[in-house]
Amino acid sequence: MSPPRPRPDRPSHGPGPGLVRAVTAGLAATALALPLFGASAAALPVPAEPTGQAVGADLTEQRAHWIDRGTVLWPADLAPGHTYTLVTSADADLDVSGGELGGTYETLELTPDPDGPTEDQRAARPHLADLSALDVERVNGPRLRTALTGQLAVVERDGDGTVTAATGVQIPGVLDDVYADAADADLGAVWDAKGRPTVSLWAPTARSVSLELYDDSASDTPRVVRMRRDHRTGVWSVRGGADWAGRFYTFDVRVFSPYADGGRGAVVDNRVTDPYSVSLSTDSVRSHLVDLDDPDLAPEGWAHQDKPAAVPPEAASVYELHVRDHSVSDDTVPAELRGTFAAFTRPGSAGMRELASLAEDGMDYVHLLPAFDIGSVPEDPADRAEPSCDLESFGPASEEQQACVAQVRGEDAFNWGYDPYHYTVPEGSYSTDPDGAARVTEFRRMVGGLNDAGLRVVMDVVYNHTHQAGQDEQSVLDRVVPGYYHRLGADGGVATSTCCPNTAPEHLMMGKLVVDSVTTWARDHKVDGFRFDLMGHHPKQNMLDIRAALDELTLEEDGVDGSSVLLYGEGWNFGEVADDARFVQATQANMAGTGIGTFNDRLRDAVRGGGPFDADPRVQGFGSGLYTDPNGSPANGTAEEQRARLLGYQDLIKVGLTGNLRDYRFTDSSGEETTGWEVDYNGAPAGYNLHPGEAVTYVDAHDNETLYDALAYKLPPGTPMGDRVRMQALSLGTAVFGQGTVFVHAGSERLRSKSLDRNSYDSGDWFNRLDWDCAAGNNFGAGLPPAWDNQDKWDYARPLLADPALVADCAAVEAARERFGEMMLIRESTPAFSLGTAEEVQGRVSFPTSGADELPGVITMRVDTTGLEGEWSSVTAVFNATPETVGQRVEALAGGDVSLHPVQAESTDETVRGSSFDPGTGTLTVPPRTVAVFVED
Repeated sequence: MSPPRPRPDRPSHGPGPGLVRAVTAGLAATALALPLFGASAAALPVPAEPTGQAVGADLTEQRAHWIDRGTVLWPADLAPGHTYTLVTSADADLDVSGGELGGTYETLELTPDPDGPTEDQRAARPHLADLSALDVERVNGPRLRTALTGQLAVVERDGDGTVTAATGVQIPGVLDDVYADAADADLGAVWDAKGRPTVSLWAPTARSVSLELYDDSASDTPRVVRMRRDHRTGVWSVRGGADWAGRFYTFDVRVFSPYADGGRGAVVDNRVTDPYSVSLSTDSVRSHLVDLDDPDLAPEGWAHQDKPAAVPPEAASVYELHVRDHSVSDDTVPAELRGTFAAFTRPGSAGMRELASLAEDGMDYVHLLPAFDIGSVPEDPADRAEPSCDLESFGPASEEQQACVAQVRGEDAFNWGYDPYHYTVPEGSYSTDPDGAARVTEFRRMVGGLNDAGLRVVMDVVYNHTHQAGQDEQSVLDRVVPGYYHRLGADGGVATSTCCPNTAPEHLMMGKLVVDSVTTWARDHKVDGFRFDLMGHHPKQNMLDIRAALDELTLEEDGVDGSSVLLYGEGWNFGEVADDARFVQATQANMAGTGIGTFNDRLRDAVRGGGPFDADPRVQGFGSGLYTDPNGSPANGTAEEQRARLLGYQDLIKVGLTGNLRDYRFTDSSGEETTGWEVDYNGAPAGYNLHPGEAVTYVDAHDNETLYDALAYKLPPGTPMGDRVRMQALSLGTAVFGQGTVFVHAGSERLRSKSLDRNSYDSGDWFNRLDWDCAAGNNFGAGLPPAWDNQDKWDYARPLLADPALVADCAAVEAARERFGEMMLIRESTPAFSLGTAEEVQGRVSFPTSGADELPGVITMRVDTTGLEGEWSSVTAVFNATPETVGQRVEALAGGDVSLHPVQAESTDETVRGSSFDPGTGTLTVPPRTVAVFVED
């Protein structure tokens, strides 16, 4: 996902009328984008925080904060002579009118604390540090727990007893305090040795909870079973019999919700699924009681699944793929299996043959876009709609395709899937039978199929928000513990800076849910890695807790080595949590030293040029011809400005090639010695990592235009297809030959286009088409990209899409695939590109031609491999992004036995084979638009 921009055309999600809620999770598109610090992040809208202004008397808002059992924070100065009370109404009938508080309620006295919050309280909640503090009278446990089940308000009265202010109360803090022991509770369905489940739900504010048990997913009449509450933990539980296995269930939770009754609040009976569900009925209507250890759910050989060897992050390569994209257009897959988990079990299909081929080239992981249960795609095929037009009949630059796709948005089978409904259940629309546990078995078979192809599996997980919140139909968490699981603004409204209702992993039980969910995927589904969407909205501590929990999983006890599980995510810094406003975030700089990776947007922008939100998409970069092959756009500036910016980009790329290390020292393009931290990236430090394995290096992803589409905008319009292939390969090479994790978007190795769509989250199969057979081209010219995110670029797009020379033919696709495969084989052949420590990188990696005289458009990197495994003493990569042959003199190579890497020496690419070395001068000669790798014996 991406830092979001509002999508007013999407349905509103959130707690109650009057609260603007942004879009569906597809908004993802913007984000692999924001800088770490600076104006871009700060400019994004954030919910209002407390300011110390007058509170008013509005009980539809929750401006007071009950942060622990002894403290309430009041968002205004305490008035001399006024009194404050905390009231709780079991009937939820509080009302303020004419200076009087109406309704039935009980009162807890509040005493002003002139010192305000304690230092520990301020440190734990820095965004509330300036609020006034009120001490809550000491009450016994039962009275306190009962108070938390009612409608709560803090009331201010003057000396005459007239109500001068009143507001509702945010309660996550006090729930975490009172029910801290719940952190150790087993939630969901836990099975004993006799096959009997104990079903448990954390619902501390509920008046009652019943389990509704159904014989099957279609039954109308449930058996209602009362659940018992543990007053210490707030967990409601019931033990069932062995005959419960395979049945479906929901909970009936009677609870006060501030979002009910139009935001006025009411006690409601919520029929809701289990947040800890592991299987579901179709469309997630009911939870399904299954034991994940049940042998019937295990594919053949599952207990001893033969996995490819684990790869450390500094050596890992990752291929980002959407489950549906993989097979929906693959005619070698049976029609009924296309777009499903099951397609990954067909080793003879075109898609699986290609994935196996990538593994042979050195690809380690397939990263699957969200494959957990989502709320944006109908799971029953009969409920879906597909475009009714003949999409093939329209012209390459027509508006008709996107208009036809738009008619069925939200009803078709496609979405990126950043719409979490249930975090720990495989998505039903990817199953051949979404009604029950088939989705579980088929997900596991998919994992096995990918493992058999030589690939480990990464899941894209989205714990930073939910699809809906409040009393909305597809809300789960808020209908169990209203007002707890989501991050709230100053007025109690749910924050939506992610795009959708933001969750609050800083709260004890939301953090626990994240940890429990991740460990379930790793232990019970043998997932080998996790990519965290908008990870900067998680506390750093939450990520460390995940790492610690995974590290406890062992082959002997759990069947998996949790310490080998790969973790990385989007460390963007924005929204209401920006700059550690509420907690220490899991942002790029903050995660340095943890071993958890973050995406490197610095190298991405330097290679592509500009940024994801440029008004003119023709802004060029190192890999798209800036200065050396100008496209004529005024957005690129004068020749002098282009040259200066290109040299700055080259410094960013050098830092990126080191693993974006903070302390790496080198000579920059001005001739000055500098460090990664001191190189500028839009006013922020370029380098921030402490270990090379913390870098996730990429030039495109599902977000924003594909690399091919970006180059279509940025390269001069008349650039021949052969040169486009070369610039595609050179751009990918900056990721492949850098230190750290290599990340590649599916199809970039074969010139994949989305017809210039910059945000294809809801653009259907048509714009997201991925063909393993090049006969249909590369999907360029499939019509103007959808208006809802691209119309402002249509004037730039029309002439490009109408140009048949920009549609890649088989020769171009195959050449691009060969170049990528060669680069991956080179990376695998030497430890030069996977050094394990910052010290090794500093001691071995150099840029011998960097300095005041460096050539614009050319980067030379030498890696001293003396003493490492392999037959070579050094490896040197030259990235020549210019349209001219260049020579690069490397004094350390003079007189050496240097030759083109054997893979490139035997390449079908005649151009790269023309690279040469002069031992007399140590000069490497590299043809235009070429990345060449030389080895020294």
